[in-house]
Amino acid sequence: MYRHALKTALLSSTMMFMAAGSAMAAGPAIVPDEDHISFKMVAANACLPGAAAKVQIISDGQAEDMFIVATGLPPNTAFDFFVIQVPKAPFGLSWYQGDMQSDADGDAVQHFRGRFSIETFIVAPDVAPAPQVFNDPPFPDAAKNPKTNPVQTYHLGLWFNSPQDAANNGCPNTVTPFNGEHNAGIQVLNTSNFPDDQGPLINLRP
Repeated sequence: MYRHALKTALLSSTMMFMAAGSAMAAGPAIVPDEDHISFKMVAANACLPGAAAKVQIISDGQAEDMFIVATGLPPNTAFDFFVIQVPKAPFGLSWYQGDMQSDADGDAVQHFRGRFSIETFIVAPDVAPAPQVFNDPPFPDAAKNPKTNPVQTYHLGLWFNSPQDAANNGCPNTVTPFNGEHNAGIQVLNTSNFPDDQGPLINLRP
């Protein structure tokens, strides 16, 4: 019941947001309001031109709640959601945030809680051993991490969980590492409507 109510409320908001966005000039649209931002994700591939999403993020100062409503997806299909460094290939450093599942109408609703603001980053002060759990090719686990200074990750992306699901919907069946077992399909949605170095999360300053 909770998911149905959430979908109904956010889907209605999404439709109004998309309608308002279509009347605006070209370029990224973001609606900031102190501790709250709203923006849209766009289709990442021509094989799913109707895919879109609205994202709303609310901060309580300690963490953020991210609400996503995606529409125009293949029905009854699993997807994987990531926070990423840049919106399109080569993607840069990427964090597996969780899963989304479309319903019979091709809509998917999800709520994540974490750090989704100007303070979102990945850091590795030095090299350390890493668990090797999923070792199947072509993307086996690394045995150690690369050392890096803080890297801000302000973009979002959604991937098919399965290359076969992508192929079933007229998309390339390319295998990518963007799911829990590193055998996902291609990207479906992203925030490429924002510049690579100005992803939408940069606009929330808790």
